Amino acid sequence: MSAERPEPAKMGLREKKKLRTRLTLQQQGLRLFREQGYAATTIEQIAEASDISPSTFFRYFPTKEALVLEDDDDRIMIDSFLRQPAELSPIRALRLAIQEGFGSMSPEAKESLSGRMGLMMTVPELRAASLIQMNEMLIMIAKLSANRLGRSGEDFDVMLFAGSIVGAMMAVQLYCADHPEADFFAVVDEALALYEAGLPLGVLGQARE
Repeated sequence: MSAERPEPAKMGLREKKKLRTRLTLQQQGLRLFREQGYAATTIEQIAEASDISPSTFFRYFPTKEALVLEDDDDRIMIDSFLRQPAELSPIRALRLAIQEGFGSMSPEAKESLSGRMGLMMTVPELRAASLIQMNEMLIMIAKLSANRLGRSGEDFDVMLFAGSIVGAMMAVQLYCADHPEADFFAVVDEALALYEAGLPLGVLGQARE
């Protein structure tokens, strides 16, 4: 019998305010990037558009680059992953955690994430930085999966699994960059469903039909 998952801890008013400010900064930054380009947009302009001071901007993001690359999604996904029943496989737990995480996001947060991913694919310096971020994601997934399996995060099998998940996320990003009409969140779940099914080659060609 599956153990019941504990309810997520409720977010305090202070944390909610911080999240709203971060989202506002990202939304205003994305708007300015669209209107005048990433390179031409300054931190001062983003802060002014968000009705805060430049010094306050740096409390939330250390650089303009971080405005695009950083968010709270990882923390939300990790918390959800850790709440999944212990008997679930890492891929199943990860898929459910991502479903739960995406499901809890507001439409504004989803729009912000999609816009930021588009920038990562088109701005050279952001694309290079996102590759470093992918390495960090691989290590994070390996540690979480290893803990669930009672193994070391440095085990080859665990690292290979984590690397395959990161590769899937990169493939989804590239696919969605070429197909802006695609629902990113649906494509992520579709990719993980294929992995959960053992990545059967016979159905790969049918998946996008």
